Amino acid sequence: MTILEKASKTYNENFPPVTWFERAIFLSWFCAKPTCKFCYMYSIKSQIKNPKIARRRIESILAEALITKICGWEIGFISAGIASFSITELKEVLDGIFKITGKRQWLNLGVLKEEQIKELLPFIEGVTGTVECVNNRLRNNIVPDKPLDKIEEMFRIADKYNIKKSITIITGLGETMKDYPTLRNLIKKWGIDRINFYRLVPHENTPYKRGPRTNYYTQWIARTRIDYPKLIIIAGSWPDKTNEIPLLLKAGANAITKLPAIKYFGKKPAIEIEEGAKRAGRKFLGTLTKYPDINIDELLSKIDLSNDLKEKIKKIYLKYYKKLASNSATAASCPR
Repeated sequence: MTILEKASKTYNENFPPVTWFERAIFLSWFCAKPTCKFCYMYSIKSQIKNPKIARRRIESILAEALITKICGWEIGFISAGIASFSITELKEVLDGIFKITGKRQWLNLGVLKEEQIKELLPFIEGVTGTVECVNNRLRNNIVPDKPLDKIEEMFRIADKYNIKKSITIITGLGETMKDYPTLRNLIKKWGIDRINFYRLVPHENTPYKRGPRTNYYTQWIARTRIDYPKLIIIAGSWPDKTNEIPLLLKAGANAITKLPAIKYFGKKPAIEIEEGAKRAGRKFLGTLTKYPDINIDELLSKIDLSNDLKEKIKKIYLKYYKKLASNSATAASCPR
């Protein structure tokens, strides 16, 4: 039995045969510590002079949350650069997202202090530790402002308030499979509930030029699934790699993320995700190809937001809708 076959068997023994798409909602392109050498924010740090200009308006954020609800996607986490929003502003954003989705959210906002977690507690499903790389020698150079002891301290606070814990891992940063036992031990030590795996996607103006091969990427997912049968595993796949979806799911991933789903809705990468799920023996929950027929006024009327904010959300939503509906029609006419 190959490692993928073993991982697939482990998944099937612990989860139903379904999968879904998760979209991270980004609040800002500003980060107070843009030192992660693989990151897009690292590549544009010299371009951002005024942090407030790099932030999204609340109506734009909430319009995106509305689309995730309509399409049946999950929000993977709410993400922003460190110190890009105040806690008061975050509460307003998270309250709006909760009113739209009815769900508390995972946060990926760097290391949060206890007083911050206490303030946001009514809206939090869990907090995310951006581990990225488990090779300590590499970490000191690649992510100098993400020390593991600070992440561990945040997780102790999460345990105190009974909220869940997640970590992110990027493969292709120079680590090897010999580093996997370190990841396995961290998951056990911290009592991690879910993990987001990504393959490195090189950005311009960063030191990286090439990402890892699919078989290397799936090895990390498969070993994690075998060692942690009930862990929620989310796997990122970029638009030029969506032909690998069956392999990621057979390796034991619960769901798929990373695709810029609004941009690629109804296009080839989105179609490949849905069809890849079928080939892996999974039912795909929600849609990336056929936009649901909904009455936006009726839907907004049921959401407890101010009328002024609803009008702003609707205006932005309708701009998205034109593209989504058009791509939906295109997908319906494409040969499968």
